[in-house]
This record gives sequence, structure tokens and C-alpha cells, in this order.
Amino acid sequence: MATVLEKIADHIVSRTSFSPLAMARAQEAVIDTIGCMLAGAADQAPQAVARAFSGQIGANGPPAILRGGRASPSVAALINGTAAHCLDFDDNFHPARAHASAVLVPALLSIATADAAISGRQFLHAYLAGLEAQAAVGFGVNPSHYNRGWHGTSTVGCIGTAAGVAILLGLNATEIAQAMSIATSSAAGPKGQFGTPTKPLHAGMAARNAVEAALLAQAGMSGRLDILERPQGFLDLFGGEACAGWQALSMGDSHIIETHGLVTKLHPCCASTHRAIDAARDLQMEYDFCLDDVLSIETKLGRSAVDNLAYPDPVDEMQARFSMQYCLATALYQGNLSLSDFTCAAIFRPEIRLHMPKISMSAYHAAQEHGIERLPHHVTIDLRDGRRLKTERLYATGSVAVPLTAAERGSKFADCLRWAGLRAEKTHEAFLNFEDAASLKEMLNSFERSTAP
Repeated sequence: MATVLEKIADHIVSRTSFSPLAMARAQEAVIDTIGCMLAGAADQAPQAVARAFSGQIGANGPPAILRGGRASPSVAALINGTAAHCLDFDDNFHPARAHASAVLVPALLSIATADAAISGRQFLHAYLAGLEAQAAVGFGVNPSHYNRGWHGTSTVGCIGTAAGVAILLGLNATEIAQAMSIATSSAAGPKGQFGTPTKPLHAGMAARNAVEAALLAQAGMSGRLDILERPQGFLDLFGGEACAGWQALSMGDSHIIETHGLVTKLHPCCASTHRAIDAARDLQMEYDFCLDDVLSIETKLGRSAVDNLAYPDPVDEMQARFSMQYCLATALYQGNLSLSDFTCAAIFRPEIRLHMPKISMSAYHAAQEHGIERLPHHVTIDLRDGRRLKTERLYATGSVAVPLTAAERGSKFADCLRWAGLRAEKTHEAFLNFEDAASLKEMLNSFERSTAP
């Protein structure tokens, strides 16, 4: 009887083509992640990683570290993965409870930038394979795994991404399953690190570990192929109290990116804040009030979202990204959130701090969440004139249900490049031919030349 890893590997190998919708969504996700990676490259977290491994970074060697030097695939994936996630502007993938693209894209880039023969289409195929593998692994352990305190980006993301890298390397189904098995021994990362630079390091470590697992499998390393489901395996140790396992796993004709999609972030902060921000902004636009008019704001979220937002009085920009009080007050004060709102100077603005104590959070009870894939986030706003305004959001802006427009995607990409100090003219449009690139390495080299400061 085939193991779970063998079933996943056999399935993703059997997919030789993808629908136009799947390819289009994959391309959008890759472009968005590259923008986030470039914007984050100068942040303290990836810079610390680069300093730690400075002896392995130089002018020569294969894979490019965007915005500075070249290094081994492992080091390139580690630095670029940390950069992709450090501003918390990268996408979310609900089936894996992970920032899927922040692990997948840097890991795949570390291989693609070393081989001029890899095309944009091959890259997207590998991305879609890795995304489907992440969803399949997450199916058996989430939401219990995530609610227990594991960061799915660095656990589920690592295991699934190993499959994507193995596809890009041209490995067979057995080798792909072995790559995922090896990656399982590197899967780790507690959510207790949220609000610190180690949180984005999780994405970098997952990308590095996925690359190394695939390369080890290619070289003949092996592990147990039943490591997900066996005693003392991933499910047993990481699953939590209410995990389902994989008996009901179904990987059908429709790809997970078609049925569930990703959430492309509109706001550069923890996704746990987004539905409350969007709901409050919905009320603000409908009833035309300002933050000075507000007496109090009550938010009701999922349990894991409340756990993630542990900083009611943030002391630095990283904590601010995980503060409902800061993010929601800022969004209502000025109508939006931008990268410039997450600097040491910005987070202490008195006009924002004045209103943060008005905002409170509560969570659903465990019984209310049990067996429910998604519950809406609620916002109740009491105004000084006596009105009480209520609404809810089931989906954040940027989800498949409420997608960003093409203009919003282009604007976000340009903003990321400007934040990085790079030229932004027509760069998003150039990437829209990503799928048709004969050599992804040459395309990225051309991009780097065209955006040089």
C-alpha cells in the first residue's frame, strides 16, 4: 500500500500540464513574492543572515541573491526566503496555514538562477507542484497543527517545497517522496517567535532545508516514506489534538490554486489583522467617520489569530506588524496601510497611539471553531454620537473571493521596488511575460540590470 508521501509524489508527477487559470495565478504569486523579496532585502533580518554567511557570498558562483552577490543554492534560498517574509507583505495559503510562496519562490529561484536552461513555464510547473504538496501535507495536520503553535510556513512549507524543488531538478516520483521525507526531519518553527526577526527566518530556513532535502534525495539519501503517518512521525509528533490524518485526502483534477487560491496581501502586516481591518474600513467608507469619532472598537477573531497578535503596545516595527491595535488604528486614521507605516519612527506617532487603547480583541470558543474551516471576523464600532456599527468579513481583500485588481497588483509591485530604492518604471508589465521566458536566469539578469538604482 502506498504511503502518503508516495501518493503525493505520484500525483504531482502525473500532472504534465496546468490550466490557464492555474498558470495565471501561479505567475501572479511569483511576481508578488519577488516584489516582497526585493522590498525586504535591506531589512535587518536578511541582512543579519547575509552577515552570518558573508564568507559564502561573493561575485561569482551560481544562484543570485537578489540585490547583492552570489552564493550556494542553500545560502541563496536562506537569505531570499528571509527577505521575502520579513515585511509580512507576502501571500498566505490557507490549506497549508503557511506563507507558501515565501518558501517556494526563493527555493526554486536558487535552482533556476543556476541553470540558464530552466524556462519560466518549468518554474511555474514546479511552483504549482510544490503548492499542491504543501496543501496535501497541511490537509492531514491542520488546523490543529497550526493552533497548537507550529508555524506552518516552516513545517508544512518546508516539506511541500522540497517536492517543488525536486520537480525542478527533474527527479522521479520515488526521489520526490524521499526529498519530502528528508525535509520532514528539518521541519520546525514555533509561532512564539512571531513579532521577532526569527519569524521571517523561518521562511528562509524552510527554503534552505527544502533545497538541501531535494539535493540530498538526488544524491541518493533516503528516509522513511511513511514518516508523515507512522508512529513517532510528523502527524504523531506535530499534529495536535484534533488532526484528521490523510485517509480522506483527495487530490483531484482541479489544482488547489484553482479551488482555494492564495491571499495576496493588501496590507503589509500579519494576515490575522486583515479581515478586521477590511471590515472596519468597510464601515468607515459607508458611514463616513474618523477615528476621533470613535469611542471603542471590538473585534472578534479566530483563536489562532488572537494568539498571533500578541503586541497591544508594540515597541518596534516587527511587533507593530503583529498588533491589532496599531494596524487597525493606523488604517482608520489614514485610510490605508503602507510599508512606510512600519518604521521605528512611524509606530510611535502620538496621533495613532492616542487611539490604540480603544481597540480590543476576543476569540471564538474552541467548540465554535470545531469542524469549521473558516468563521468570519467581526467588528463592532461605538461612535460618540451614539451609533453602534457592526459588520463582519469572511474573506480578506486579496483572496480569491475578493481579489486585487490588476492595477492594485501593479501598484503594490511598484511600491515594493520604490521601498527597495530601485527603478520601478514598467517593471510589473515586464514580468507579465514570466511564463513565456525561455530562460528564467536571463530574464532575471535583465530585470536586475533594468532596475539598478
